[in-house]
Amino acid sequence: MDVNDRFLRKISIGQGPDEKGMVRETGFDISVASEIMAVLALTTSLADMRERLGKMVIGNSKNGDPITADDLGVGGALTVLMKDAINPTLMQTLEGTPVLVHAGPFANIAHGNSSIVADKIALKLVGPGGFVVTEAGFGSDIGTEKFMNIKCRYSGLTPQCAIIVATIRALKMHGGGPEVVAGKPLDHAYLAENVSLVEAGCVNLARHISNTKAYGVNVVVAINKFSTDTEAELNAVRNASLAAGAYDAVICTHHAHGGNGAVDLGLAVQQACENAASSLKFLYSLDSSIKEKIEAIAKSYGASGVEYSEQADKQIQMYTNQGFSNLPICMAKTQYSFSHNAVAKGAPSGFILPIRDVRASIGAGFIYPLVGTMSTMPGLPTRPCFYDIDLDTSTGKVIGLS
Repeated sequence: MDVNDRFLRKISIGQGPDEKGMVRETGFDISVASEIMAVLALTTSLADMRERLGKMVIGNSKNGDPITADDLGVGGALTVLMKDAINPTLMQTLEGTPVLVHAGPFANIAHGNSSIVADKIALKLVGPGGFVVTEAGFGSDIGTEKFMNIKCRYSGLTPQCAIIVATIRALKMHGGGPEVVAGKPLDHAYLAENVSLVEAGCVNLARHISNTKAYGVNVVVAINKFSTDTEAELNAVRNASLAAGAYDAVICTHHAHGGNGAVDLGLAVQQACENAASSLKFLYSLDSSIKEKIEAIAKSYGASGVEYSEQADKQIQMYTNQGFSNLPICMAKTQYSFSHNAVAKGAPSGFILPIRDVRASIGAGFIYPLVGTMSTMPGLPTRPCFYDIDLDTSTGKVIGLS
């Protein structure tokens, strides 16, 4: 059930008269944070999906042993439900470029990448000399980190280049510009030239570049040009990108001109791929302890240390005792900041990263810590979009979904 009601974050079940007093607290996760979504995105074949679904741990016995979906006898039935979902959807851009759409794990609460199956099909279709562009959600702190350390580990594929998309508006915000509030007019700071504000925000971009380069891949920055951006601001971002170690930084106008506005970007990416490094460098070894892996990721955020709640410590010890400590880590963290604090813009450093809880998706193949107040069940915004959706009863046309 794909619902996002805040009241479902913490619920009690088993209160019926026939449940023999087995009342317990539990809660919903949004579908994009579910383990089955992660299994779909990380599987490599139908047989592999069957194995992963069967290995999902749904709880522990009274002795503390993990209970799996196969222990309950439902692994096969789950696979039957998912047997068609493993096939990607083939779509196309407005210019006729093929696009494979498959899986949707959010990068802030899940691993944030489209499926391995779709990538492998695409690589087969384009052939040895072709190019496949796949997206890792949000920035290098979550989407890229999980792409490299989780998805690449399970797929065996190595990226030749990473593209970081930058916008003047976002960099101005990271430079100290006012918060952008949905439904309110943009502040003047985002509509008028302010090179110093852009330059101040480039510290955020510089850390994304250095984080991504640490994996041994070339970085190309795509500077996404909008009508309010000036040449001086765009050039400031290009210069800052190159100074931070980007292979290239290209001003793009595809927002206005489609594919023609991204030709230079395509050529830069081709060159970066042709000059790619031979091997991928992971951020941590799977042989490291759960805490060592968490702390390696926290360091990449700029944290000086990690603070674990009593619950997090308890869960880490349990997963270690159960033999799951060799799995990669999938941090559930805000996408608005390198830190756990959504309002800490720029490139914060020296903070202590709080780990509230630690959970596991054993079938999908990762441990996921919950950072700060991050929830796996987001609620609706203050003004939900359903206010704008209606039906023209005279024509049958839907209103508000364009």
